[in-house]
Amino acid sequence: MPSSARYRPITWERLVGELADRIAATPGEQWARVAVDGTAGAADAAGLADALVDPLRVRGRQVLRVSAWDFLRPASLRLERGRHDPDARYDDWLDTGALRREVLDPLAPGGTGVVLPALWDRERDRAHRLARVALPVGAVLLLDGELLLGRGLAFDLTVHLWLSPAALDRRVPEESRWALPAYERYEREATPAETANVVVRADHPASPALREAPPHHS
Repeated sequence: MPSSARYRPITWERLVGELADRIAATPGEQWARVAVDGTAGAADAAGLADALVDPLRVRGRQVLRVSAWDFLRPASLRLERGRHDPDARYDDWLDTGALRREVLDPLAPGGTGVVLPALWDRERDRAHRLARVALPVGAVLLLDGELLLGRGLAFDLTVHLWLSPAALDRRVPEESRWALPAYERYEREATPAETANVVVRADHPASPALREAPPHHS
């Protein structure tokens, strides 16, 4: 995050409420595709996305929770360069084509609204074989994941949980430290703290801070 960025302290509860208000205010005659982006094991993107579900439903919006971790490529492709290749983590793990085809494009203006909530079980390395879900117009997609921005994926709102280099180094789990160069590359090439609509500084889990950035296409 640039040193000139302005942000304000906020509680997670207040953050969830403000985000829910913002998402609920999107036009009800179209779907809202919301990405919550954050480093796995260090920034709890899934937890923030989960926390938004009930507040959005209270505000009258139907919600579908999807995780980008259920749209990884099969292990034979994902790990072709080995299990600990940071460039593969950045370039090859996420099946962006499937995520567009099965989730994002159907929720674009004029889309069908029929979404596949999960494609690939990375633990068992096989297809989930779930039924597609038909979402009514006005429903909200909440997608969590990492390294989501800068890939040309179509979102209507992007939230990025930003960590300073020191916090990233401190909080990435030991078993995932091999991926640190991928996160450094993401910061350098995708500049998520510049391109996300909403940036949350999450260096200290109990003391987040919020900065809103001008909308950009991710």
